[in-house]
Amino acid sequence: MTGSQGTVRPVRWLVTGAGGKLGRDLTAVLAADPRAEVTALRRADLDITDPTAVSRVVPGHDIVVNTAAWTDVDAAEQAEEAATEVNGTAVRHLSRACAASNARLLHISTDYVFAGNAVTPYPEDAPTAPVNAYGRSKLAGEQAVTSTLPDTGYVVRTAWLYGAHGRDFVKTVLSRTAAGAPLSVVTDQHGQPTWSRDLAVLLARLGRAALAGDAPPGVYHGTASGRTTWYGLAREVLALDGRGPGLIHPTASAAFPRPAPRPAYGVLAHDRWSACGLAPPPPWRESLARALRT
Repeated sequence: MTGSQGTVRPVRWLVTGAGGKLGRDLTAVLAADPRAEVTALRRADLDITDPTAVSRVVPGHDIVVNTAAWTDVDAAEQAEEAATEVNGTAVRHLSRACAASNARLLHISTDYVFAGNAVTPYPEDAPTAPVNAYGRSKLAGEQAVTSTLPDTGYVVRTAWLYGAHGRDFVKTVLSRTAAGAPLSVVTDQHGQPTWSRDLAVLLARLGRAALAGDAPPGVYHGTASGRTTWYGLAREVLALDGRGPGLIHPTASAAFPRPAPRPAYGVLAHDRWSACGLAPPPPWRESLARALRT
């Protein structure tokens, strides 16, 4: 963007949920961009369920990235209305504020919007059919974006996130096996372990492409390439950590009953990235190795 005297104006970003795993990585990625002017708001700074607060902070920004979410899958089963307020209704507030100020919105969603009964990767336009309250709440958010911002709204579905900040499965495997204790891990849930740093880089690129008019609006899949199971991921974590995978033992999901049913298959296809000249995140094993090194 060029100002009246030929200078390049900074791209103004707003990151909601900036205290979370992905929000912190995205803020760090954008901080390294000299053209980015970033407003990073944590939960204490902005309650996205408050439409007045949302309408006050969005104006003046070119790109809004919503990483704020209700993420407790099991708790959502008993509190679906509360989960939907955060993951659905609040996203409509953000969408309307972006529409009023002509800002692009990048909203993070999940593979849980699908039933999980496929045998090949879900394309971006596959029919949705969530099997739990969390998935339904996230689908409500997707629908808010696509209906309110048909020309400037972007939904980026991700899954199995791990990274430097907060809790995740990779850290759990490392901590629980640190003393040499065995760990039983399910083999019947399939997905794509995704490094939050990779996703943050991809979101930054997508936002720039969206602002330049090079990225068609709609749904994109922001998961690592390839696929594995939780069991396969756990074994790879210990193999890369130099301890060997012998402490990891296979089991089935039935051995760990949870309040919320999990989709058995959450592998996503990445075809839409080619429409804006961007590649999806790298293969999951490659990213996991880089993540553990850093």
